[in-house]
Amino acid sequence: MAIRARTGTLIWLISTFLFYLGFRMALLNSSNNPPSASSDSLISNTERRSRLYDKMAKDLDENGAAFLKGGETSQSLSLSDLFTLKDGAVTPILKAADPPVRANVLYLSPEYSLPISETVKGIFLPYFDKVIWFQNSSLYHFSMFHASHHISPVPATENEIEAEANAVKSVADVICSLKIVLDRVVLTSTGVLLGCWQVISGTDPIDIRAKLRTALPHAPEKQLYDAAMLHTSFARLLGQPKNLPESTSDQLQFFHELVNRLNNQIRGFEATVSELWYVEEFDMLALALNGKMKVRQFNMGCSKT
Repeated sequence: MAIRARTGTLIWLISTFLFYLGFRMALLNSSNNPPSASSDSLISNTERRSRLYDKMAKDLDENGAAFLKGGETSQSLSLSDLFTLKDGAVTPILKAADPPVRANVLYLSPEYSLPISETVKGIFLPYFDKVIWFQNSSLYHFSMFHASHHISPVPATENEIEAEANAVKSVADVICSLKIVLDRVVLTSTGVLLGCWQVISGTDPIDIRAKLRTALPHAPEKQLYDAAMLHTSFARLLGQPKNLPESTSDQLQFFHELVNRLNNQIRGFEATVSELWYVEEFDMLALALNGKMKVRQFNMGCSKT
């Protein structure tokens, strides 16, 4: 019986090792040409993002400034449930996420986020004092893929979470740092000021999400964002600004002019992204609202030759 037990254990260990080896080989084989499979693929991904951003830019005109009446976030959460005015300052209302959201994001370092944040504040703060929430410049990020989110929660044990984190590290090991350029800034009807980026070089977001999908097979089938999207939230407008015109058309023009001023200053801004984060958000939208979270940071390990 002891020999059979040892034999069974040995077979299980060998099977586990072979699975892990096969997973690693699959990741490596898909990264032989890290930036993209071909120049045609790169053009296709770039065009896909451009069309997506064109559509996003029309949202304000098509749906109006819903944030002036409360509105919702892009994740169908009410703004009034997320923010309050406390002692004259906009304060997030932190609510526990049960189970915690498990997000995989690309991180934009303060070297690049600080100049953007300062420019955004310089243009919008004079008009939206006490009715705007600025994204923490030390937490600028690009949402890539969720192992669990609030719409389709996937509970996990501590061991399963550690296994997920290790799988994400394996993805980080084989993807290349991204050199990116700010294509444009758009303001959505829900009041989110978004930076929309294009990829100059490195592993495309479409490929990164595909690798994360392979690495995290239990993740929700429906993810929160288009696979091509590469965006950061700069701020959230929460109410009526100073000197807002009365007519709807003039109001929209007012917002477009502010966004145009911002685009004139930061459009074309270039940055390098070299970290993939696995984040447990214990509060809803913790990354956006400075909530409680646990971050595992992984450097991208691909070496271009």
